[in-house]
Amino acid sequence: MQGNYITNFLKSEEIIWEGVIEHDDKIELHIKMKQKPHICPRCGEITSKIHDYRVQRIKDVPLFGKPTVIVLKKRRYVCRCCGKKFYEHIDFLPRYHRMTNRLSIYILQQLKKQQSMKDISEVTGVSITTVMRLLDRVGVEPDYKTLPEIISIDEFKGNSGGRKYHCIIVDPKERKILDILKDRKQENLSEYFKRFKERNKVKWVIIDMWRPFSDTVKTYFKGAKIAIDKFHFTRYIYWAIENVRKRIQKELPDNKRKYFKKSRKLLLAKYDTLTTEQKEELEVMFWYSDDLRIAYLLKEEFNDKVLKCKNSKDAKIELKRWIQLAKESKIDEFKRCVQVFNRWFEEITNAFDIPYTNSVTEGYNNKIKVLKRLAYGYRNFYRFRKRILYCNA
Repeated sequence: MQGNYITNFLKSEEIIWEGVIEHDDKIELHIKMKQKPHICPRCGEITSKIHDYRVQRIKDVPLFGKPTVIVLKKRRYVCRCCGKKFYEHIDFLPRYHRMTNRLSIYILQQLKKQQSMKDISEVTGVSITTVMRLLDRVGVEPDYKTLPEIISIDEFKGNSGGRKYHCIIVDPKERKILDILKDRKQENLSEYFKRFKERNKVKWVIIDMWRPFSDTVKTYFKGAKIAIDKFHFTRYIYWAIENVRKRIQKELPDNKRKYFKKSRKLLLAKYDTLTTEQKEELEVMFWYSDDLRIAYLLKEEFNDKVLKCKNSKDAKIELKRWIQLAKESKIDEFKRCVQVFNRWFEEITNAFDIPYTNSVTEGYNNKIKVLKRLAYGYRNFYRFRKRILYCNA
């Protein structure tokens, strides 16, 4: 838009250029409009009589990274018939405004990008309040009346509007945000979902292991199946093996402790991806502890057998077998895994029947984190929500 604007502005036959002054912090474009007959807003007669001039400073789209000000020598006409005095009409300047339409559009374009409102205000030469006011005028409210067949629900840390966590609802199939809720509590979720009438159309809901999410889904989506995002139950395995390493590491002398800490990534990597030298380093770690060897084998078994299942039927068989192996290992760090997998068994195995996960949602969460970090946080939740929806529209 900026390139087209400069070209069109320079070629405009209605503008008379009087000079360009470049300062350290801004650029001034001195212009005036070509004189032409105007229609009197009171009586409708045509007049060309000029009453007087005034100089008006108008903020415009920045040029070369600097705020730009149009210094306009503006005419005031007077009607010969009724004596009405009025200013000449200028296409790019709305009435009573001190900034061009182009600048408003430019600011809205910048608000779609990952940058703070303060940065936008500094580049354009307007106040932060003006940027906020333009954002508040944007219409980004979701216009859908029914929910898609597959929805994904997750939380993210927001710290705005007096709430620590906000809730994001995503359509993973179409890869778009459906809405942002102020809180992840069950009453807020219920208030949101109960306004949809055709909730029976929802077939799948992907969540993490947050009980209010599953309770809400069971209440409002009777025909929907719940699937736990694979990342959220797989990480329990990696937490367990990390805790085993830390326990063994504490019992070793300083030099061995440092070796274990530096080699932690070997335990988390898949065995097939390791080089011969790395496999030998791994064997050195196993020599110090049988628990570490068993924990590693449990992790590899989970990756090779459970995660490679093609449907929930196979996943149930493999997951039950893995739970039994974890129990027989008698490693305390895996007790938490067993408890979680037993508690969410049906929802975990359901995840193998659909090709969708919370990856799209987590991607949006990362964008939200960047947006929040650039702005050093948001106090107003509704403005934060609008910025998220507008950036990802």
